[in-house]
Amino acid sequence: MKVAMIGTGYVGLVTGTCFAATGNNVICVDVAEQKIENLKKGIIPIYEPGLEQMVKSAQQRGNLKFTTDIKEALKESDICFIAVGTPMGEDGSADLQYVMNAAREIGQYMIHDMYIVDKSTVPVGTGDKVKAVIQEELYKRGSDLKFDVISNPEFLKEGNACQDFMHPDRVVIGSENAKSIEVMQELYEPFIRSSEFFVTMDIKSAELTKYAANAMLATKISFINEIANISERVGADINKVRRGIASDSRIGYSFLNPGCGYGGSCFPKDVKALIKTSKEHDYEPELLSSVENVNSRQKMVLVHSITEVLGEDLSDKKIAIWGLAFKPGTDDMREAPSIRLIDELKQHGAKVQAYDPQAMNMAKSFYLKDVEVEYINNKYDALNDVDALVIVTEWKEFQSPDFMEIAARMKGNDIFDGRNIYKAKTVKSHGLNYYQIGVRK
Repeated sequence: MKVAMIGTGYVGLVTGTCFAATGNNVICVDVAEQKIENLKKGIIPIYEPGLEQMVKSAQQRGNLKFTTDIKEALKESDICFIAVGTPMGEDGSADLQYVMNAAREIGQYMIHDMYIVDKSTVPVGTGDKVKAVIQEELYKRGSDLKFDVISNPEFLKEGNACQDFMHPDRVVIGSENAKSIEVMQELYEPFIRSSEFFVTMDIKSAELTKYAANAMLATKISFINEIANISERVGADINKVRRGIASDSRIGYSFLNPGCGYGGSCFPKDVKALIKTSKEHDYEPELLSSVENVNSRQKMVLVHSITEVLGEDLSDKKIAIWGLAFKPGTDDMREAPSIRLIDELKQHGAKVQAYDPQAMNMAKSFYLKDVEVEYINNKYDALNDVDALVIVTEWKEFQSPDFMEIAARMKGNDIFDGRNIYKAKTVKSHGLNYYQIGVRK
């Protein structure tokens, strides 16, 4: 099939590449000229395992192209995906300007009947707005071209996105047009194990499904963090409590790890957007508001632990941070707990040196560009002469470190584990003090 992908960000690039991997002819379009030039050379703007090789292979086969010319993309395609960003506005709402700009250009430049697919995460009712904008532009041209708007929300996990796309839990399609559903089923057929994984519904239900799924996962994270804070105060061990409740098949282990809060591009933005949508329809979403509040407080838990042990004045302390990305397998730092942590530590006067396998360039160039942080290219070198080590992101290379090396490098002997990835007995056996979330100090 012939597919246009408007937007070469995280969702657009992964989606377009995976469609190309199964033989479709895909042309990705973006307004960022330098990004497109780099993509043509095989230079990938994001870190995602396996993506670079997939892009290069598809380019070599000739069925994945990149351009800044939306006219070219629409001319060569029958299906057009809108996969642009929907950043969070100051009031928590999703900013739809890029979606509407894409819709407007589609209406201006499409030259044959098309299927238009909303892949971006958008509030309920956006499909109707996209349809109206495209139709308005066609009216201006005096065109009677036909099109149908379809909702196809993405459910990709950063760090595992290519695998998620190639082997999805489900594909959700929002449309009441039988032909549109048939076309989307044909497009996704190589990825779908059976018809039960191809879920169809109306557009508004599909749009809400994306927000509801992320809100549910965010709720699990805030729930276990709330229980962790209670556990610490009553003298229980959250690691044992977690095993006790997660073994219930109705609950499960996924997203039930205590930590220093969720971040990334989806959960914070989507929870806020769903809260905003609810209030716009005269409903006060108390549970979702609590999920957001718990997460905000949770990002201070490590700071409180550190100042309880080392004191409020950290001006004579040097602290090592392992992990800057919001989760392993990505260089994404959007809403990452590390940002708040480092900012708070600096306000307390601490010197900070940090290591992350992928996210240090992102930190230096954007998220922490105005914060004085020393970036170290080796996790053990980052421990030289520090008073404490703080684990923020559970990268695999942090999960079984050499604790003798850690103890030898550090000046102090305190480890604050924001992800509870170690066994306390192992850490303490090397003469190190170990502080976990949800475990009494």
